[in-house]
Amino acid sequence: MQEYDIIVLGTGLKECILSGLMSQSGKKVLHIDKNPYYGGECASISPLEQLYKKFKVPGPGKSMGRGKEWNIDLIPKFFLANGELVKMLVHTEVTRYLDFKVIEGSYVYKTGKVHKVPGTEEEAHASDLMGMFDKRRFKKMLLYALNFDVRNPRTYHDVDPKKTTTRELFCRFDLGLDVIEFTGHAIALHSSESYLDQPCVETIRRIKLYSESLSRHKASPYIYPVYGLGELPQGFARLSAEYGGTFLLNRAVDEIVMDNGKVKAVKSDGKLFQCKQLICDPSYVPNRVRKVGRVIRVICLLNHPVKNTHEATSCQIIIPQAQLNRKSDIYISVVSYAHNVASDGVYIATVSTTVETNNPEKEVQPGLELLEPIMQKFVSVHHLLVPNEDGKSSQIFVSRSFDATNHFFSECEDIKDMYHRITGAELCFGGSQRHQSHTSDDD
Repeated sequence: MQEYDIIVLGTGLKECILSGLMSQSGKKVLHIDKNPYYGGECASISPLEQLYKKFKVPGPGKSMGRGKEWNIDLIPKFFLANGELVKMLVHTEVTRYLDFKVIEGSYVYKTGKVHKVPGTEEEAHASDLMGMFDKRRFKKMLLYALNFDVRNPRTYHDVDPKKTTTRELFCRFDLGLDVIEFTGHAIALHSSESYLDQPCVETIRRIKLYSESLSRHKASPYIYPVYGLGELPQGFARLSAEYGGTFLLNRAVDEIVMDNGKVKAVKSDGKLFQCKQLICDPSYVPNRVRKVGRVIRVICLLNHPVKNTHEATSCQIIIPQAQLNRKSDIYISVVSYAHNVASDGVYIATVSTTVETNNPEKEVQPGLELLEPIMQKFVSVHHLLVPNEDGKSSQIFVSRSFDATNHFFSECEDIKDMYHRITGAELCFGGSQRHQSHTSDDD
């Protein structure tokens, strides 16, 4: 019987990142996936025919070009250029396997139209989201966030970041409700209103991260891999293999063998593999997870850029919940041939949100209306699954399902939390600028 320190089930992004980090730290890792491809629920589908087949839709027509030119992400999410996931990529040198391109615009929905999100003083000055006085107040708040340093109390200016709520901070700058809405949801990227009554330190950190990410590339704070997110799990899989990790794709997992409540081995295709710890996505342990909600995603194929986005070949749009009297924001991510994920002249727009009613498709309708006309839609509704326990007693560590957002904030938190539970150590990265050489701003 073969023995490993850690067995990882599933090649989703989180599983592959943790597998790579564990291999890099000297652990003996075996990685098994029941699918013949990498990525799990966040896989990239190619060729295009596979997408139509997966969703049981007839097609595609000849106007879609060659199927091999397509890489469609089932769960598209953008990276903040200065965010933690990019730091993970740089720290592990997975950037060697990836090329990034800047997303051309970041937009927010207000009263039926999309507007550019102002992330700098210059953008605030030109913004049509605010009147003259609001612009001044917003710029002051932006400057405060940019100069804020949690280690230097001089930058606090009579604000206690751990006691002052975000609502109180916004009141100090006399920000109007409209400004608070796009600041909280499209810059700080909060997904609910609860942040307003929490200490402001986290919101300040997020505003600063958005602005610093934006200052790297000017067009938007977001970057995205050329050829889509499917390159990412494979990059971490290569990293794991480089450090001695073993991969078995297209292998059924027959049983997780327990001994006194602790994981002992995994049985796959009749073979037994021993391990001390197990990492997996929820699909491998349905009895160890619970449902906490549902997410709808609609992948749309368009033959035109989205209106009011200045003909952008890629962009992010957020519809804040209050605009539609909802409890959850609606997210739209747009990529295209510019990122080598679609045929020439074709755009892939994905609309997603947390389901609140029995009619999920009606809930995303306001997002779909911004994209009209749509050539083809692919609709999916998934359960949001979370682990029942932290895994410390069973040594089985289960990742959470991907949420409805189109950025990686909550995914990074889950990776850091799992890493801490698995190893007992905090996941830290030294800052590095090297990934810039892997990012192209052209065309």
